[in-house]
Amino acid sequence: MSTTTAHAPVHGRRLLTGYFAALGVVMAVWGARMPAVQQAADLSTAGLALVLLAAAVGMVTGLHVGGRLAAPAREPLLLTSGAVGLAAALAVIGVCRTPLTLALGAFVFGIAHGVLDVALNAAAVRCQDRLGRFIMASLHASYSLGALGGAALAAVSTNASHSWLFAATGVALALAALAMAPASRTLSMLEPTTPATSRRSPDPKGSPCLPRARLWLLGALAAACLLGEGAAADWAAVHLHSLDASTAVSAAAFATYSGAMAAGRLAGDRLTTRFGAPMVVRTGAVLAATGLGAGVTLATVPAALAGWAALGLGLSVTIPSLITAAGHGGPRAVATVSVTGYAGLLAGPALIGALATITSLTTALMLPALLAAVVAVLSRKALENPTP
Repeated sequence: MSTTTAHAPVHGRRLLTGYFAALGVVMAVWGARMPAVQQAADLSTAGLALVLLAAAVGMVTGLHVGGRLAAPAREPLLLTSGAVGLAAALAVIGVCRTPLTLALGAFVFGIAHGVLDVALNAAAVRCQDRLGRFIMASLHASYSLGALGGAALAAVSTNASHSWLFAATGVALALAALAMAPASRTLSMLEPTTPATSRRSPDPKGSPCLPRARLWLLGALAAACLLGEGAAADWAAVHLHSLDASTAVSAAAFATYSGAMAAGRLAGDRLTTRFGAPMVVRTGAVLAATGLGAGVTLATVPAALAGWAALGLGLSVTIPSLITAAGHGGPRAVATVSVTGYAGLLAGPALIGALATITSLTTALMLPALLAAVVAVLSRKALENPTP
C-alpha cells in the first residue's frame, strides 16, 4: 500500500469536513436573505413559493442524477462540479430580478445541491468504512456549524446588497472547490476493507444493494426526522411568538434547535462507537419526542425553548446514522433515502400549517413529536448491522 493510499482516508475526511461546512454556509446565506430576494424581484408569497418549488424540483433531479453518477472514480469530479455549479447559481440568483429568471436560477441551484449532496454522503460513507470508525455525525456537525456561520454572516451583512453577498459567497466557494480539486482525487482511493462491506450483495449492474423494504424504511425515517427539522425552521419562532415571547426570543428558537443539533453531532460518533447506532438513535428519538411534547404541552417560553433544543439534540445523530446504513447500498441507495427524506423536509411545514388551521398550533406541533416516537420504535430494525 502506497503512502498516498494509506493517508487517503485522513485527507478525505478533512476534505469532506470542508465541503460539508461550505455547503452549510451557502444554504444559510441563501435562506437568511430570502426576503431580500423576494423584495428585489417584487415577488408575492405565491411567487416566492414557486421559486422555492423550482429549487426543490431541481434538488430532487440532482439527487437522482448524482445517485446514478456517483461511482468512486467520478466522486472528485462530482464534488468539484457540484460546488462550482452551486456557487455559480447562487451568484446568478443574486442578480435575477424577474420571477422566471429566479425560478430558472433556483432550479439549477437545486440540481447542483442535489448532486453535491449525494457525492458528499456517498464519499463520506466510504471514508468512514475505510477508517473503520464512525465519522458521519461529525461531518454533518460541520454542516450545522457552517450553517450557523452562514447565518451570522448574513446577519452582520444586512446593510449590504444580497447580490453582493451571494456573489462573494459564490466566488469564495468556487475558488475553494477548484483549489481543492487535485486533493479530491484521494477520494477515489477510498476502498472499503471492513467485513460488513465485503458481505454486501451486488445488484445486476455490480453495485451494492439493500433489501427494498429496508431501503424504504430508512427513507421513511429520514422523512420523519427532516419533517421535524422543517418544523423547527418554519414554526419554532411562530410557536414562541404565540406564547407572547419577544421578537428576539422567538428568533432564538431555531438557533437553540440548531445549536443543540450541532452539539449532539459533535458527540455523536463517540456515542455511536460506544453504544451502537440503534441504541443512540432510539434514545435520542425518545428525548426528542418527550422533550418537544412537553415543551408544546406546558405552553411556557422556557419549556418551549427547551423542547426545541431537545428535538435538535435528540434527532442530531439520526440522519447521519440513516445515511450510513443507506450508504452500504451504494450511491443510489443514498439518493433514494435523501429524496424521501427531503420530501418530509419540504412537505412538513405546509402539513403543520394545514393541521394548525384545522385544529390548533399546539396540536399541529405534536406531529414532529409523534414522528420522533415512531423513529424510536422502528430505528432498531432499520439500523441493524450499522458497522462502518
